[in-house]
Amino acid sequence: MKTLIAVVVWCILFVLCWPLALLALAVWPICWLLALPFRLVGITFSALFALLRAILFLPARVLGGRSGGMQARRAAAA
Repeated sequence: MKTLIAVVVWCILFVLCWPLALLALAVWPICWLLALPFRLVGITFSALFALLRAILFLPARVLGGRSGGMQARRAAAA
C-alpha cells in the first residue's frame, strides 16, 4: 500500500513539475544507500538491548517470577 501511495504521489509530482520528479527519482537511491548503515546500527542495538533484557530477567524467570506475556495469556484463556 505504501508503494502504491508513493507511485501516485510521484506521478502527481511528475505532472506538476517533471524536473523535480526526475531529480527525486535520481536522488532516492543515494539517500537510501546513505541511510543503510544507520538502519544496520539500529538493528544491531535493538538486538543488543533484547539480549541484555533477556540476561537481566533470567534470574527472575529461573526463580519462578511472573510468566512471560504469551504464556500468561494462554494460561488465562484456557
